Amino acid sequence: MSTNRSKRPSLALRAHTTTLVIVAGALILSAAMGIRQTFGLFIGPFSFDRGLPVTQIAFAIALHNLVWGFAQPFAGAAADRYGSAPVVAFGATTFAAGLALSAVAPSGAWLVIGMGLLVGVGVSCTTFGVVLPAVGRIATPQQRSIAMGLVSAGGSAGQVLMVPLVQGIRLHAGIATSLFALAFVMLLFAPLGIVLDRRARTQAQPRATTPTPLPADRPTRPQETPAAPLREVLAQATRHRGYRLLTLGFFTCGFQLAFIATHLPEYLTLCHMPLGLGATALALIGLFNMAGSWACGWLGGRFRQQHVLGWLYLLRSATIGVFFLLPKSTVSVVIFAAVMGLTWLGTVPLTSGLVARVFGVRHLGSLFGVCFLSHQVGSFLGAWLGGLVFDLTGSYSLLWAATIAAGLLAALLHFPIDDRAVDTREPRASEPAAA
Repeated sequence: MSTNRSKRPSLALRAHTTTLVIVAGALILSAAMGIRQTFGLFIGPFSFDRGLPVTQIAFAIALHNLVWGFAQPFAGAAADRYGSAPVVAFGATTFAAGLALSAVAPSGAWLVIGMGLLVGVGVSCTTFGVVLPAVGRIATPQQRSIAMGLVSAGGSAGQVLMVPLVQGIRLHAGIATSLFALAFVMLLFAPLGIVLDRRARTQAQPRATTPTPLPADRPTRPQETPAAPLREVLAQATRHRGYRLLTLGFFTCGFQLAFIATHLPEYLTLCHMPLGLGATALALIGLFNMAGSWACGWLGGRFRQQHVLGWLYLLRSATIGVFFLLPKSTVSVVIFAAVMGLTWLGTVPLTSGLVARVFGVRHLGSLFGVCFLSHQVGSFLGAWLGGLVFDLTGSYSLLWAATIAAGLLAALLHFPIDDRAVDTREPRASEPAAA
């Protein structure tokens, strides 16, 4: 009886701390992801008001995705080693500096430095590769998928709020004022990184006398500590066929999402849709993504995550194909935005959760960061090629077809992934090193 009573404060403290980390993570993601989802609204104004080619504007937006991808493994490794607080603070400040520079950029080159380079570094320190590993470390293995889904869902609130806010400020006060407002918002959320590190007091847990049984089809992990050095785990991951397939498939997610988020408003303008419908569509994507991310996290806790990912890519490709082929109307745009929102960022908790299931959480920030690099290469190509193809052909048709084909290929890559846990422990002196 006394043992049960002693466990209650520890469990209550852990639940309270987990809730705080989830809320803080969702708020940081809301600011960072919500702001970057507004960039598509600036293509037309930058082109008409400042005389910049669409290709150059699209390149600046695309470059931040590529920089984000290359910087993500380093940001994740820094958070693994030093904690999330300094990484988030540095990222938020750099993010804000990039937005401020974009607001006053006198030429396309300065826009590339601000919205491309600085924003890319800032996003890498304030989004999934830093936030989700912090959540994954504090949540129990049984709750990890749903906790990551909740953070991703909460993070979508930023897109719902930021897109109409920026659209309104831009129409009434101009490009520069709206970008300065976004920079200020980013700085407000910088201190929340401190909350992500509130895990030290929850690490020591009572040792159970009897292990909790798991379903037979759920692979279990060996004891996760002490973990092998990062370089050895990275080498192990690169030899893992499932990790390679997951990384290749994640490319498609970035390609599809970056193309749609960057070029959907301009595409709808070309289709003679009502002014402002593009901003409404992006906001709806964010709104429905809240439900979609939570649902994907919930499904990932009950079914094999690679199978959920495969079906998600199939649904997304079918939705894009139907939208592209059918006549455009306000109703079809709203339906497209809603369904895309349900499949938008649900890949992130599923992908990070799958990495954690196979390799553990000790080096999750670094391993997910490497996987996420593939996502961001796809994001760069989706955003940049959309502008390039449009300038060359006057149409987005080739890119719409490419997003459909890429989604079908991604589904084929995910279904055969092996999610059995591998041993990432550092071998003891009496044990032979793993082959």
